[in-house]
Formats: sequence, structure tokens, C-alpha cells
Amino acid sequence: MNHLVLTVLAADKAGQVERVAQCIAEHHGNWLDSRMARMAGQFAGILRVAVPAEAYGELVEALDALQQHGIRVLIAKSGAEQGRNWREVDLELMGNDRPGIVRDITRLLAEQGVNLERLSTDVVPAPMSGEPLFTAQAGLAVPLTLPLEALQARLEGLASEMMVDLQLRSAS
Repeated sequence: MNHLVLTVLAADKAGQVERVAQCIAEHHGNWLDSRMARMAGQFAGILRVAVPAEAYGELVEALDALQQHGIRVLIAKSGAEQGRNWREVDLELMGNDRPGIVRDITRLLAEQGVNLERLSTDVVPAPMSGEPLFTAQAGLAVPLTLPLEALQARLEGLASEMMVDLQLRSAS
């Protein structure tokens, strides 16, 4: 089996996921993992598909043909998973919205060799004031060689500078 990672982008309307799913099924593919969302009138998703080697070329052509329905699909062969020399850690952040929060946090994480595995952000009105409140939830892969206390200290220092609340905890 070949494993593909697909990125899908289309105008948000009913039936878009079904078209992609039908295309995969017609070419003997198996839909494995996915994350999808609607944002600003657009639908975006990322998914992993397994397909028999003999059906690979036809599936790629069929996915490209979805462009006629306004569905753009970017296709990548999945790579080999790295050995597990990291631990899973969850990060939650909340604070007044301002430009650069994601940049500053991800820069610090990259400097520490931490891999960002998932990230979900939102801006919502604060309960009392209605001011824009930035929230983020992230899944991190922290190298086993990096003490969690050291990462916590670096993140707390940055959170203090940015005036945001930040929590870091081992994932269960």
C-alpha cells in the first residue's frame, strides 16, 4: 500500500467531503486520518489515505480532476515516521490578542528542538470586557533530552513578557 497525505481546499458548500471520499473509494483507497475545518467561507482539510500501488496513478489523476468542481488537492507521499525519542506534551495559552503570539511561541519551541504536532487557535471576545482574547491549544513532541522543567521555565519567561497565561502538561 502507498500512503498519501492530501491537503484539500475548496469553497465551503455541502458535498465537498463526499466528492473527495467518493474519489478515494472509487480507486480502492482507504481514508485513514483527517482533520478538517471551515474558515472564512473556505473548507480546508488534511487527510491520510492508503491506496494499493496499482491504483496510485489513477487516484492521483482523479484527485487532480476534482479541480473541475472547485476542489484543489495537494498530494504528498507520506514519509517514514521517526523513532519515538520524544514525549507528548500539551500546551494551552490564553491572553489578549496581539500580532506575533504564534511567531514568538513557535520560535522558542523550534529553538528548543520541540516539534509542533498540532495547533488550534481562536480569537474570542473576553467574558467581561469583550476585548479580543487569543487562545491556543497545541500538541508538542518534546525531545527526551530536553528536561520539561527547562522548557517550562523558558515558556513561562516568554509568557510573562507577552502577558499571556500558559500551561504546559504531559499528555495522557
